[in-house]
Amino acid sequence: MKKNIIMNEKEIYRAIKRMSHEIVEKNYAMKNLVMIGIQTEGVFLARRIAKEIENIEGKKIPVGVLDITFYRDDADSIANQPKVRETNIPFNIKNKVIVLVDDVLFAGRTVRAALDGIMDFGRPKIIRLAVLVDRGLRELPIRPDFVGKKITTTPKDRIVVELKETKKNDRVILQVKPG
Repeated sequence: MKKNIIMNEKEIYRAIKRMSHEIVEKNYAMKNLVMIGIQTEGVFLARRIAKEIENIEGKKIPVGVLDITFYRDDADSIANQPKVRETNIPFNIKNKVIVLVDDVLFAGRTVRAALDGIMDFGRPKIIRLAVLVDRGLRELPIRPDFVGKKITTTPKDRIVVELKETKKNDRVILQVKPG
């Protein structure tokens, strides 16, 4: 399997900074803006974006954590005992502008599951999607509003996002399977 680093630490930082500025521009009043990160890397990215927005605007943005395990349409096929992680949305989402954050957008099924999960907490005003990498090949009509990097892949390829919070450094790797 061939591995290519498609984003290094500096490129990830720049992408987060750019997306943060785009989020501020789209939500100029910053009223009712919250972030919800999809477990696991999406949570770390949401926290980084919220911190960057705080640096830009001087306003702290609440960040929630969402585990989508029980909302997946393939939960029974991924493992006998799916690993359930924390969900913690410590704020009321009613009438909030939510930026849902994930690391990689592929088929769109993770985002669909996340939307179902968010709706169990109430009805937000609007939900926007921010992803570090959009690799295309959608199976559902879902598109991101804020993208760090868009790349073209094949269904056999794999994107691995490594962040300092769980690995030793920040990088995005494209694993290309031959044939």
